[in-house]
Amino acid sequence: MLIKIYPENPSEKQLQIVVDVLRNGGVVIIPTDSVYAFVCDINKARAIERIARLKGIKPEKADFSFLFYDLSNISEYVKQISNEAFKMIRKNLPGPFTFILHANNKIPKIFHNSKKTLGVRVPNNSIPREIVRLLGNPILSSSVHDYDEILEYTTDPSLIHERYENQIDLVVDGGFGNNEASAVIDCTGDTIEIIRNGFLEPTF
Repeated sequence: MLIKIYPENPSEKQLQIVVDVLRNGGVVIIPTDSVYAFVCDINKARAIERIARLKGIKPEKADFSFLFYDLSNISEYVKQISNEAFKMIRKNLPGPFTFILHANNKIPKIFHNSKKTLGVRVPNNSIPREIVRLLGNPILSSSVHDYDEILEYTTDPSLIHERYENQIDLVVDGGFGNNEASAVIDCTGDTIEIIRNGFLEPTF
């Protein structure tokens, strides 16, 4: 199924369709403020396994991110954040940035033996954020890559739907996506380090 949601004024009725699919353990593709992403409820282990299979990786080895509505409940899933890191996170989120932080034991059980870090995202796009707000907890996210050797990410939601309609439950058309992923900033060491550049540079 493909549904259209406008990021400028997302319909609560349409958003609720997405939330119901996630709550029932479904896998959805949604826009972010960078590329389109596979998402599921962080509490649905089978959905996490489905995304891992779609990406051709084992769940325990995957570098999935959590998408949050805002910064208020990030501390539920990560260990204490340094003042320097928190200032930087607050300056840059919402925005196309993934911050790597030390995970605590509240992350899903499927990751408990292997996952020591967590990628944290608050996209500057009302669609994923409103989905998280209505769902009541973060969603797990992983970028949708393109099979093209030149283009790394598919930007057209109708093409994404065409490719994945038999493998996932729903695609949200939120307009054309970006073809460059979020910057990734590692905040787990003694110094903050950019480990992947994105289409915007973070503010230090």
